[in-house]
Amino acid sequence: MEQQNQHNLVPDALLPLRAEIDLIDHQILDLLCQRNAIVEKVAAVKKNTGFGIRDFVREQELLADRGQRAESAGLRSEVIESLFRVILWASRDRQAALGAEVPQEMVSKSIAIIGGNGGMGKLFVRLFKDFGHDVIVADVDTDYSNAVAASNADVVVIAVPIALTLPVIQEVAPHCKEDALLIDITSTKQEPVEAMLQHFSGSVIGTHPLFGPSVHSLQGQRIAVVCARDKANWHAWLCEILQARGLSVLNTTADEHDRAMGIVQVLTHQTTEVLGRTIQQLDVDVRRTLEFTSPIYLMELLMTARHFAQSADLYASIQMNNPETTTILNALQNAGTELREIVLNKDAKKFRQMFLEVHEHFGDFSEQALEQSSFLIDRLVERG
Repeated sequence: MEQQNQHNLVPDALLPLRAEIDLIDHQILDLLCQRNAIVEKVAAVKKNTGFGIRDFVREQELLADRGQRAESAGLRSEVIESLFRVILWASRDRQAALGAEVPQEMVSKSIAIIGGNGGMGKLFVRLFKDFGHDVIVADVDTDYSNAVAASNADVVVIAVPIALTLPVIQEVAPHCKEDALLIDITSTKQEPVEAMLQHFSGSVIGTHPLFGPSVHSLQGQRIAVVCARDKANWHAWLCEILQARGLSVLNTTADEHDRAMGIVQVLTHQTTEVLGRTIQQLDVDVRRTLEFTSPIYLMELLMTARHFAQSADLYASIQMNNPETTTILNALQNAGTELREIVLNKDAKKFRQMFLEVHEHFGDFSEQALEQSSFLIDRLVERG
């Protein structure tokens, strides 16, 4: 113990240097506060002029300038670029929160969020309230019933669990105003959109936020939008609001969306669950393996543990309700069987051939993936 305490003693010569670093860091924070105050003025100008939040030309010029200045000062340009990308992201997020892209002439609407006390429901409540709309929340513990909320709204958003989406659509659709907009936010689109079209004669738009309610910011997050029927230019209205809050809108069809989600969600979630289940069945000491961890294993383990820390019902619904699930899981099982046999038979030739075929399928994306994953690994190692 005495030896450890001696090891942890801070050299006297280091103390004043640490104090200098603290002072400089505090000055950096003060400068960031000054920068943020100017960002608020920028947001006001953009709101008054209609100039968009994101200016790619300006961003590239800024990053190039900061990188050049960094190199001239003997700093690593890639580190400084990483730092300023975070600063720019925070700047865009602040401008979006201040409504920099919200048109001044936007008329306030009455928005009913069915399931508004759930995770995603609360997120959409905040989103619409930020832009001055009157939001009505209907949930199991509210005074408003689903029917009453829908009958008093210009826009009705169905934000309930997947298993309840179709019954709730059937319940509220007959109560919606003829000129209203009916929206759902579930992770499958074919059945919900068909149900809304069948039970409601007005405007129908299906959406799927490609993120969860725990995101730190909506800036740059994607949302899929399926415009199934638009009788009053609602599609443009909705996209304007989503983009003004910093979301990236992906216009698609219900069929294309569900096929893509078979890969993005079903395949990804299933492989994560197989990894987690295998670790559990092998009775792996997770914390002990972290002492031997590589960055790649750490990334995989973080995503797996994150997955199982969330809602089992949510992930079950996502996989059990996608029309592509059977096709996807059959392909996954076949690939697993093939690779198992190759490895157990120690067939290096077949393994190399498989590797080549997959690499060729990914094409140029492989090189992009190497660069971007290396960036993520560096950030992860820094935090470790």
